[in-house]
Formats: sequence, C-alpha cells, structure tokens
Amino acid sequence: MAIPITVPRRGWTMEQGVFVGWLKAEGAPVHAGDALFSLESEKATEDIEAVDDGILHIPADGPRQGDVVLVGAVIGFVLQAGEVGNCRLQIADCRLQIAVIDAPPSTITPPLSAIGNRQSAIPKSASSPRARRTAERLGIDWRNAKASGQSGRIRERDVLALAPTTPVSSTRRIIAERMLASHRSTAPVTLMTTIDATNLVRLREQSKVGGGLIPSYTDLFVKLAASALEKHPTLNARWENDRIISPDGIHIGIAVDTDAGLLVPVVRNVTRLSLMDLANHSRDLIERARQRKLSASELQGGTFTVTSLGAFGIDAFTPIINYPECAILGIGRIRRCPVVVDDQIVIRDQVTLSLTFDHRIVDGAPAAKFLQTLNAAVARQV
Repeated sequence: MAIPITVPRRGWTMEQGVFVGWLKAEGAPVHAGDALFSLESEKATEDIEAVDDGILHIPADGPRQGDVVLVGAVIGFVLQAGEVGNCRLQIADCRLQIAVIDAPPSTITPPLSAIGNRQSAIPKSASSPRARRTAERLGIDWRNAKASGQSGRIRERDVLALAPTTPVSSTRRIIAERMLASHRSTAPVTLMTTIDATNLVRLREQSKVGGGLIPSYTDLFVKLAASALEKHPTLNARWENDRIISPDGIHIGIAVDTDAGLLVPVVRNVTRLSLMDLANHSRDLIERARQRKLSASELQGGTFTVTSLGAFGIDAFTPIINYPECAILGIGRIRRCPVVVDDQIVIRDQVTLSLTFDHRIVDGAPAAKFLQTLNAAVARQV
C-alpha cells in the first residue's frame, strides 16, 4: 500500500511552509529516519525525516522548489516493492490548494481569447487621459482595469489597482502572524527608564585587553537580565492555555535582524553559562540565523526576549512581546550625556531600557522592580 508523505507541522503557529527540495531521488530506497526532503518553516529550514521504509515515489505534479505547501498536504509517497507509482490525483489536488492560496488576484486572469475580445470591445474614450498616462508609465494595459467612473469610464485609481504588489515571503508572513497574535492575545504595557551604563561600558572595554572574543552589549544585558529574572520569576513566565506557566530554567531569545526578517534564536539556561560561554553561544546562533541554518527547536521555548536597536541610533522604543512569553526588554543606544552626580555635572554613559510586559501575568509595580534590579546590576559592573 502506498504510504503518503505529508507536510508536518513544525511550530505552534505553522499552517504552511516552503518546499525546499527532495534529498532523495525518485525510486531511491527509503528507511525510517532518513532525511527525505527540506522544508522552510517557522523561519528555519529543516530536513524532514522519513517515518516508514520503502521506495520513494515523487509524482510528476508534486511540489517544486519554492512552492508553498500546506501542513498535512501530501507531496509524495513511500511504496513497497512491486507497487506502481500512480498517485497523481492527490498531488494535483494539493497543488491546486497551493495555487489558490498564494496567487494574488492580479495573477488570476481569464483566457487570452476572452481578454482580446474584452479589449476590442472597449473604446479608447472609455478611459481618462490621466489613466492612460499612468498605465503607460507603469507598463499596464489599462483595458484590463475594472471601471469605477461614470458610464463605465476607467479612472487612474482603476489602473493603479492593477499595479503589481510586492510578494510576501513565508518568513514575513510568519512574522506578521506572530505580531498579530501578540497584539490580540496580550495586554501589553511598556515601562521605560534611563540608567547609568558607565560601569558596563568600562567592563566591556576591559574585555578587549588581551584579544579574544569580546562580549557584545546585548550579551551583557542578556546575562544581567537573567540574574534579575531569578529575583523576579513572574517576568519569566508564559501564558499557555489560559494558565500562567513557570518554566524550568531561564531561556532568553535574542532578536536578530536578517535579510529574511526578524529571527529570535534562544539561548537556553542562561544563568548556568559564564559570560564568555554566553558570548560564544550567542555569536554562533546569530551567525547561523543570518545564514538561515537554525533548526526550528533553536527558535522555540524562550521565556524572555532581549532586543536592541542601539546600533541604529534609537534611544527608546516599544518592543512587541514574543507571545506567549510575558515580557521583552528593549535596549537603546548608549550615549555620553551630561548628568548630575553628587550635585556635580559630569559626563556619563546613559542607556534607555524599554520593558514591555503582559499585564495579565504581572502588574506594573513588579515589572518596575525588575527594572530597578536590572539597573542596580548594571551599576555594579566594574
């Protein structure tokens, strides 16, 4: 009996993925545990393993590289010896679903013969001069526009409606879904405070002596935030199935800007790592995030997130909670400013921290106390 190969769900929000390619050829022997095909899902590309033994059958009308495939869709079959690979219908149905979901309205066009008849039936006077000029500038046939003017006249806005749009990548779509899920499912509040980071800057400068890996400011804040979370564990909680869950361990996600969009690899058990171990681990995760080489498991299971826009000259911002986590810490740029210390004006390094938290899980006062603890930890660095 032919055993269908289906697209697995690789993440709690995943409804579809991008087919990257088969890792075995048509007719190749397959054993349970063999890497069968690659799938881009939840911002990561993974090799999907076979769960049955047999012979791989790849239907001619199966998905091609770059096709979007639905979770649960059949994309191939594992056959037993002697079986004939005649399984085209299910694959065709799957591809039809893909085409309907991903094709933007402007790409679904009637037969050429129908277009030709329609064009010949519409006189030139049925469009405004401005509409025709816009159509020429955009390289669009204005006769394909749906008229909204009086007496069936095609206006400029009708031509603009035919302008091509930028396709949304699967990664961008996942990011959008997560942001909307966070917005719909949390009661976000953001607290901001500007703290003295002079000692933190001094500590990082000292780490440059003798060469070797230099921890980033994000590394330093991740380590100090983990220490503060030990004292304020509610900020480390997650909202799952209408319950507040207190995870085992502090697993901090680091927001990484990549060509494909924002990715958040997770550093696990941060409190057990030395600063240098943390710096090595975070650098590896960040590099592989930008190369799209992270596994889905490395993007899941976070309990708190740290994000920084300091490199872009941003002082303060309102980060969005990485749902279902409770909180996210935003780090602004470190800047040298005149401040009053012991009634004297001196130059100190200042940084603004932005903590967005889910008010369903924690109230404002405990969240403010977390920032106070973090502030004290930053000030102690020498």
